[in-house]
Amino acid sequence: MINWGTKFKENPIFAVLSMLFIIVLGIAVGLWAWNLAKQHYYIGKNLDIQRTISITGEGKVTAIPDIAIVSLGLMTEKKSVSDAQTENSKTINTLIEKIKGLDIAKEDIQTTNYSIYPAYDWINGQQILRGYSVSQNIQVKIRQTDQVDDVLKIAGDLNLNQIGGLSFTIDNPETYKQEARIKALENAKEKADALAQVMNVKLGKVVSFSEGGGNVPQPYLDYTKAYGIGGGGEVAPAVEAGSQDIIITATVTYELD
Repeated sequence: MINWGTKFKENPIFAVLSMLFIIVLGIAVGLWAWNLAKQHYYIGKNLDIQRTISITGEGKVTAIPDIAIVSLGLMTEKKSVSDAQTENSKTINTLIEKIKGLDIAKEDIQTTNYSIYPAYDWINGQQILRGYSVSQNIQVKIRQTDQVDDVLKIAGDLNLNQIGGLSFTIDNPETYKQEARIKALENAKEKADALAQVMNVKLGKVVSFSEGGGNVPQPYLDYTKAYGIGGGGEVAPAVEAGSQDIIITATVTYELD
C-alpha cells in the first residue's frame, strides 16, 4: 500500500504535479457540468433568430436616347486586289468625308473591319479563282439623333451594301440610374411601412441592401432591307429614337423593433 504522505515528503515535485492534476481535473469536471446544464436550458430554442423583413421595390425612369450608332460598309469584288482596293477605298473615303460634312467629329468615326480575301467559282467540281473581294466597315456615333436619316441617305446614295446595327442609347445613363434607384428605395420603404403596420411592428435600421437591373436597352434596327441596300434614293428614311425605360429593383432588409 502506497503511503502518499511519505511519497509527497520524499518527492516535492511529484506533490506539486499531483496537486495541479487535481485542480485541472476539477475545472474540467466543472465545465462539463456547466455545459450540460446550458444545453438542457436551451433545448428547442434558436438563439440566431433575427427579426427582419425584406422588401423589394422598383423604380422606373423614362429617358430619350441621345446617341445613335450605326455600322456602314462596302464589299467590292474585282479581278485584282489592286482594283478592288482602289474602288472600295474611293467609296469609303467619300462616305467619311460626307459624314464629316454633317459636323460629325472624326473621333466618332471608327474603322471596324478591313479584309481582303479571294473569291471562287465552282465549275465542273473544280474551284476556279474568280477575283478578290475587299470589305471595309466603319462605325459611326451620331450625337444628334435627328441626323440619322441623313447618314443613312448618304449610305444609300453611295450604294453601300453593308448597312445595319443601328441602335439608340444614352450617353450618360448614370444620372437616370440614380433617379431610378431613389424611386426604388422609396417604393421599398412604402411597402415595408405598410406591411409593418399590418403586422403591428416597427421598422428598425436597414441591415442589408442590394439592387438589380439598370441596364440601358439598346433597340436594334436592321436597315439593310428597310432602306434597300445599294438602292440609292432621293428621300431619306424616317428614323425615330423613341424612348427607353431604365428600371432599378432594390431589395432592402429592415430590422423589426
